[in-house]
Amino acid sequence: MSSEDQKRVLDPEQDAAALKALTHPLRIRLLGMLRQDGPATASELAVSTGESSASTSYHLRVLAKYAFVAEAEHRDGRERRWRAVHALTSWSNRAMEATPGSRAYVNLSRRVQIRRLEECLARYEADIAEGRLGPEWVEPSGISDLMPGLTPESLAELRETFDRKLEELAARDAGDPRAVQVVLLTAGLPLAPRPAGAGPDATADGTAAAADAEGAS
Repeated sequence: MSSEDQKRVLDPEQDAAALKALTHPLRIRLLGMLRQDGPATASELAVSTGESSASTSYHLRVLAKYAFVAEAEHRDGRERRWRAVHALTSWSNRAMEATPGSRAYVNLSRRVQIRRLEECLARYEADIAEGRLGPEWVEPSGISDLMPGLTPESLAELRETFDRKLEELAARDAGDPRAVQVVLLTAGLPLAPRPAGAGPDATADGTAAAADAEGAS
């Protein structure tokens, strides 16, 4: 779990320009890749994303303008390497409901996270199949699809309890050579009851409704 100095908390009023800049799928993806895999050049990220080097370089400069990324230590003088400034971007969902732009960022970031989960699942399966991860990782790994009935207060308590426990375990394992990066994507998405015979549960633009106490990416 990230310490407070590794977290960037976004405010929809103070960070309006930064939020607007971040409301771009490729920029969110580049930031996520730098956080997950460490520093990289625009060319390396272009190969990983299937974009051109000119495109990734431009979007990295935009992220740097708003202090999401910064130049990393260079291996040589030929090309810039970039690193993520923070390990986590966080916000208050209630505050982000204040403007259409901040709501758009939250919606987009959640969908990028889901796509990133699909990529991580494929990578995990390949790592297990090809022996890059040992068999001891098979049993504790997985994805849950649970749908308990909870009140808003219970959902908030569940998220807070999860965050505290994760911080405790990450601190405990920080010096253990067996520890590897684990992708954890949590969701708490209340669903309003649907009338009998209703169609697919989606809003007019095809996005599902959601609400929780705090978001992060």
